[in-house]
Amino acid sequence: MTDVRDVTGRRGGAAGRVVVAGAGLAGVQTAVQLREQGWEGAITLVGAEPHRPYDRPPLSKDVLLGKALDAPLDVDFAALGVDLLLGRAATGVRAADRLLETDAGPLPWDHLVLATGAEPVTLPGTAAVPGVHVLRTLDDARRLKPVLDAGGSVVAVGAGWIGAEAATAARAAGCRVTVVEAGHHPLPGALPGEVSEPMRRWYADAGAELRTGQRVTAVRDGEVELAGGEVLGADAVLVGVGSRPATGWLAGSGIGLAPDGSVRADERLRTDVPGVYAAGDCASFPSARYGRRLLVHHWDNALTGPRTVAAGITGRADAVHDPVPYFWSEQFGHHVQYAGYHRPGDRTLWRGEPGGADGWTVLWLRGDGPGTVPAAVLTVDRPRDLAQGRRLVERGTALDPERAADPSVPLKAAAR
Repeated sequence: MTDVRDVTGRRGGAAGRVVVAGAGLAGVQTAVQLREQGWEGAITLVGAEPHRPYDRPPLSKDVLLGKALDAPLDVDFAALGVDLLLGRAATGVRAADRLLETDAGPLPWDHLVLATGAEPVTLPGTAAVPGVHVLRTLDDARRLKPVLDAGGSVVAVGAGWIGAEAATAARAAGCRVTVVEAGHHPLPGALPGEVSEPMRRWYADAGAELRTGQRVTAVRDGEVELAGGEVLGADAVLVGVGSRPATGWLAGSGIGLAPDGSVRADERLRTDVPGVYAAGDCASFPSARYGRRLLVHHWDNALTGPRTVAAGITGRADAVHDPVPYFWSEQFGHHVQYAGYHRPGDRTLWRGEPGGADGWTVLWLRGDGPGTVPAAVLTVDRPRDLAQGRRLVERGTALDPERAADPSVPLKAAAR
């Protein structure tokens, strides 16, 4: 094994050194999994933010509302023997020299893991406009929190997951909230209109205004202009129009990217450069389960992918990453969960009435007759349906649609 030294001169040891670029959930879990799977060599975790690694879901909930100052991940890095380098951004990869370039000098590696996550998409021309916010990092949440504390007016651009969750927190803080969405229904990028349209009433019930089918043409200090010329006043503008893989720093590295900008990993989360892996929001992977390449920007994918990465580094070449995507969201007092992957042509089956006191569920079915199987399941305030439906999706279990549509019948009892 190569005699590898980091910038402090310490040797990597007989097993070599793993350097992980990115100290979010995927990066931290990679370090944890490496130790759990027997890696005895050095591990260096490099994070661009100065903060101790933290969890992101609480940012739009507890941190914004002041219920928590942060959300640190419960990991003892010293006990794991992980060198944690914070406030240090990855800037490039010199694959031939096995070096990770950073803004504080290069780091040598025997194995490199790319886990730099995603970055928010912003509106053109808003970078220098006062009062414009995104919500991706702890610092983002801390900058937005004073507006909520003051009970100011908030305009959220985008009725996706972030827009909905931030609007929920802003209303809970007593802010006047308007959500502007270019699409014609909530969550337009994630769910078909027939499924997400019943969620529209949640905004009205919470005292937030949801305006769909309206495009933002300009954002100025204290105001948002819509395509029809109407101007909305705002103490803060939250832009939640999506995210993209944070991979711009890999230009010129020779590491292949997919058209969506994600690192193009294989089923074992290896890149096309030997010794380099990718996991989490920055990486896409081929799914045999769904017959296409997937880019999944959700917490569960960042949690599970590192198991496959660690298995590859420690010599278990049979490990494959092909999960059933899963995510959840908390909006206006409702718990929304989704598992699977639906596509046009899948049949929609409703289980319960939207707005009912007991919640409701939607199944997407594929196939006919005895071969009908669930491709995906969405639940609102029905955690038992999600738990049972997720297992049915993972196993490809055939369902009786008539029994599955009856909310009084446990989903697992609808299996053929």
